[in-house]
Amino acid sequence: MPETENRNIEPEKINLAEMAKDQSYWASVKRQFNKNKLAVYSLRIIFVLVFIALFADFLANEKPIIASYKKSIYFPVFKEYAVNMGISEWPAEMQNISSWRDLKFEWAVWPLVPYLPNNIDFINAQSVGPFDEQEVPSKFWRHWLGTDELGRDVFSGMIHGTRIAVMVGLISMGIASLIGIFLGALAGYFGDERLRLSIASILLNIVSLFFALYYGFGSRSYILADAIGVSFGLFLKELFISFMVIALIFAMGNLISYALKNVPFLNRKIKIPVDIMISRLIEIMLSVPTLFLIISIAAISKPSIFTVMAIIGFTSWTGIARFIRAELLRIRSLEYIEAANALGFSEFRTMLKHAIPNALSPVLVAVAFGIAAAILIEATLSFIGVGVPAESITWGSLLSAARQSTSAWWLAIIPGFAIFITVTIYNLVGEGLTDALDPRQKK
Repeated sequence: MPETENRNIEPEKINLAEMAKDQSYWASVKRQFNKNKLAVYSLRIIFVLVFIALFADFLANEKPIIASYKKSIYFPVFKEYAVNMGISEWPAEMQNISSWRDLKFEWAVWPLVPYLPNNIDFINAQSVGPFDEQEVPSKFWRHWLGTDELGRDVFSGMIHGTRIAVMVGLISMGIASLIGIFLGALAGYFGDERLRLSIASILLNIVSLFFALYYGFGSRSYILADAIGVSFGLFLKELFISFMVIALIFAMGNLISYALKNVPFLNRKIKIPVDIMISRLIEIMLSVPTLFLIISIAAISKPSIFTVMAIIGFTSWTGIARFIRAELLRIRSLEYIEAANALGFSEFRTMLKHAIPNALSPVLVAVAFGIAAAILIEATLSFIGVGVPAESITWGSLLSAARQSTSAWWLAIIPGFAIFITVTIYNLVGEGLTDALDPRQKK
């Protein structure tokens, strides 16, 4: 009998666990989001765009993915990654190759589009259309979406432009999210009364900020600029070093302030009105036209797609900060926050571990709309030729090329349609998240 009872209890426990899982907050959000078919299909298209962005070099490239040359197997696309990261070198027989398709491979697996965005086909220059007669060795080498005025393949430009569009949207909003969440959380959780810091901590953190910016970015600006020109991998390495320098300087400053706590004057606590300070900063940022600010900064800085990402990120955090601030003004008075404080947890631990994770729902909506806005801003800058290097092929630069060839309809319609679709699907996902996170929609 006891064995029979245990067998009956186990399925009941499993069913209760499944019911609790189905009734959780995020399960309810997912269920509500799936009801919006437009948002679901838009999210699937975003997954396709991310796939294209990740594997752009395998979809459109002048180099074969894998090939047999002089009885040896090579992986030229993978090899290029290793060379750009500085961990390998091209073999002697593959250096200074002007045209990879002229090499006599025993066999080779080529990408879907056998061109890079900057490859120039002089024979099919002067904006050859997708349906025009093209002088190519075979259909495999055909320019399926035509060429621009210089003879560059539009299909390859669209594929690699997808990488830039997705990267700009995600990285710029990643920067904006970090800034917005941090500042919004400080303003909403601490308000004007709860944040108290010692005089030593305030002074040394201000000094550390100046030293961190100088030694992290100022003195290393030429190193970072040169790294961008070499490869993205080297730039990430140098950027990581800059962040480590900044973290080390702040850590040293806080250690010194901790050592000075025995000095009565320096250990005196001062109330910091962080909410009103950050709120005024948000109002100042909102009062400046964002696009003109971005154009002004981009015009005086070195042209780089990474600079554009940083500029967009540093000017797009205000909406996220306001959402987080509003949520934490509500959350900080809830029972579990008071319980964490009663247990003796520090204010920063309570904010980071308990308050912020429960206030991120509105941020997802702001990020979805922000990615769409970032892609549109990058396309605008590329279209007017500000901030983006001339050799970078983006959707905006392809659209700009249509102004020089007014008869080349494909240069206007194809990238313009891609920008329209991408911005629209991110907005549809944002609207789907808005409805899914609305408690009035839950049944």
